[in-house]
Amino acid sequence: MPWKETQKMDQKVMFVQQALNPQANFRQLCREYGISAKTGYKWMERFEMGGLSGLAEASRRPRSHAKQLCESVVCEIIALKLAHKHWGPKKIRVLYGRRHHEVPSESSFKRVLDKASLTTHRRLRRSRQGGRIHHGKVAHEPNAIWSVDFKGHWRDRQGGKVEPLTVRDEYSRFIFELRAVESSKTEVIRPCFERLFERHGLPEAIRSDNGTPFASANGLLGLSRLSLWWTALGISLERGRPGCPQDNAAHERMHFDVRRELEAGRIGRDQAAFDLWRHEFNQVRPHESLDMRTPAEVYKDSQRSYEGTPEDLDYGTMTTRKVSSNGLIRVGGIHIAISTALRGWSVGLCPIDEKTTQVWFGNLLLGHLDPKTAAFQAAHGQPERHPNNQHA
Repeated sequence: MPWKETQKMDQKVMFVQQALNPQANFRQLCREYGISAKTGYKWMERFEMGGLSGLAEASRRPRSHAKQLCESVVCEIIALKLAHKHWGPKKIRVLYGRRHHEVPSESSFKRVLDKASLTTHRRLRRSRQGGRIHHGKVAHEPNAIWSVDFKGHWRDRQGGKVEPLTVRDEYSRFIFELRAVESSKTEVIRPCFERLFERHGLPEAIRSDNGTPFASANGLLGLSRLSLWWTALGISLERGRPGCPQDNAAHERMHFDVRRELEAGRIGRDQAAFDLWRHEFNQVRPHESLDMRTPAEVYKDSQRSYEGTPEDLDYGTMTTRKVSSNGLIRVGGIHIAISTALRGWSVGLCPIDEKTTQVWFGNLLLGHLDPKTAAFQAAHGQPERHPNNQHA
């Protein structure tokens, strides 16, 4: 007999009640209700197993499918995640693929880890536009830009202050240095860079914030002794805007990983722990931005070798002037103040017109001077590279 959708449950109950009568003809009863004998027996079985609630319409969603992950695969995925708690499903999938020929889909890894409550959903933050000192250069190959910073300090197990120096290649994400240093003084930091330059060569540019020793609040163009040395080596300077850590966002993101995994004590806090973490980051950990390759698979040493600090700079056809110990240069019999940070170095003078002469230090445009009035004005905006600039 035909029935309405809203009457299905009532019809099932009536059928079961009549079918329980010993005098009932089961097949004839099925024909009266317009169902097959197979459906009738299924209803009776559900009633015996679950009572009246067992007669309710069951979900048509399949309880399994051909590509369902077996228990051993799920357990291994979870085990890999627990060993690398702060890695996402994509990285875990790459690790799994290094051990097996057949790898489940990325969505399967996300589903397994999400069901195990082992995923964290990120909140997105809108970026803001840069200011005049934000050059906005982007690295398109290894050694185009190195970035440097100090990871915010914490206390070690003995109560001592730990403030690691971190240096990385912006393109490949390769971490050159993660080292606990005794202070941020130039005398301590410069030897670290000398070792890195000797091993990996020179980058085209170094990106830093405006803090010491990378910059000086009172120096010409923020030049410090360290950044002045970088410029003398032919390395361009890239600085972020004050109070805008997003200008060096990838480096800050790496610091976030350091804080979660090292500061929290998963590996440790001494130099041996830093070296172990850096090795894992460079050699083991896949990166989505690198097509799931590791930084070590992408990075190559620079072709610009480090040959030590030059005694002075050669400016080709430019006129040169040596900066005195009190930061002055002599032009046309007139002393013009430039910067004491440049004492002992030569600067290049490039006339633009009768009233304006460019003042260069290496590839950095320091500013403009008017020889007649002995006035010097620091440059603003992005520094330029002069074609005649060469290094001795």
